[in-house]
Amino acid sequence: MQQKYHTDKYRKTNMAKVLVTGANKGIGYGICKFLGKSGWQVIVGARNSERAEEAVKALEADGVDVIGWQYVNLSDNKSLEQTAKEVKEKYHDLALLVNNAGIPGNMEVASYDSAMHDVTDTIQVNYIGTFCLTKALVPLLVANKGRIVNITVPSEVSPYWHPMAYVASKAAQNAMTSIMAMEFEKNNLPVEIFNIHPGATTTDLNNHYTGPGAHSIDVVSEKISAVINDGKKHQGDFIELYPIVDEGR
Repeated sequence: MQQKYHTDKYRKTNMAKVLVTGANKGIGYGICKFLGKSGWQVIVGARNSERAEEAVKALEADGVDVIGWQYVNLSDNKSLEQTAKEVKEKYHDLALLVNNAGIPGNMEVASYDSAMHDVTDTIQVNYIGTFCLTKALVPLLVANKGRIVNITVPSEVSPYWHPMAYVASKAAQNAMTSIMAMEFEKNNLPVEIFNIHPGATTTDLNNHYTGPGAHSIDVVSEKISAVINDGKKHQGDFIELYPIVDEGR
C-alpha cells in the first residue's frame, strides 16, 4: 500500500535499540542522529572501521546515545551470518533494524551497456545481502515485537530516473518487504516491516545532486525518524516522503 507522508512531531521512545546499516555517512548517519535525538540507543552498522568510529564520535558529540558500531558487509553473505550472531549476543533486546546500506551501481550507462559484474554486485548488496541480514535477525525481532524499515525507491520505472541495476535491486527488496509483511500477518508474528522512499537526497550515491526535487540529508532523515516514531502500524506500507521528479524542471 502506497501512501504519502507529511511530517508530524515525533514522540520520544524508551531507549530502545536500533541497528542502522550504512550508518557511517549519508542518510544512514542522519537516521542515527535523529532517532538518537528522539531517545533511541543507536548501533552504527558499517563496513569500514575507521569511518564507523568517526561516525560514532560525531554522533556522540551531537548528544546521541551510541552503543557502538557493528561490522556489516552486505557483499559477503557468510560474514552476515557472523554479524547476526554477534548482534543477537550483544543486543538481545534489539527493537528495530533499518536497512539503509546500498550501492548505486553504474548510473551513467544505458541498461544494455551495463556490465554484468555491476548488475550482480548491486543486486548482491541491495537485495541479497539485505535479505540475508534481515532473515537472520527476524527471530530476534519477533521475540522483541520489533520492526524492519527498508530505505528504498519505487519499483515502477520512472522516465526521469531509471538506473537499471539499482532499480532492479530495489524492486526485489520491495517484493521482499511486501511478501514478508503478508506472511508475518498470516502467521501472526509480532514483527512489522515496511518501506520508506526518501526521494532525491543530496548524497554521494547520486554525486551530490542538488537539482529539482532534491532535499538535504537532515530534512529527509528527520522525516524518516518521524515516521518510525509516529506510533502507527505500517505493515507492508510503501511510504513516499518525496516523489521522483523530472530533473529538467
